[in-house]
Amino acid sequence: MKKYDNFCRSLANLEEGCQLEPPYSTVVLSGLVSLFQICFEQSWKAMKDILEQHGYAESATGSPRMVLRLAYQAGMISDEAAWLSALSDRNNVTHVYNEALALEIVAHCRTTYVPMLRALKETLEQSWLPTL
Repeated sequence: MKKYDNFCRSLANLEEGCQLEPPYSTVVLSGLVSLFQICFEQSWKAMKDILEQHGYAESATGSPRMVLRLAYQAGMISDEAAWLSALSDRNNVTHVYNEALALEIVAHCRTTYVPMLRALKETLEQSWLPTL
């Protein structure tokens, strides 16, 4: 599963990046934010692909928000609010980049987003992929 494999690789990169301690140079901070963006993109695309393979046809044309809501309803993710917050952070940094926002996103990655993404990986491995 290419999308799932891409998600796993991007998560490993984000986890490695989040082991770095502040203060961050501008380049490192930008890199960490980019790793978050890539991992988030790969995560929702993997969810979309797996949901579709499990018969959730509505995921085929869904936006990230719609896929997250469907994943929550299907039991693929457990904290819809955290995922929607990650989507909001991804959208905000895509349109406007500033250091304060970047630092906030990296802090969220360390405390909330990386554990949330790890939980998704475990759930997919344990409950969704074996049945494909």
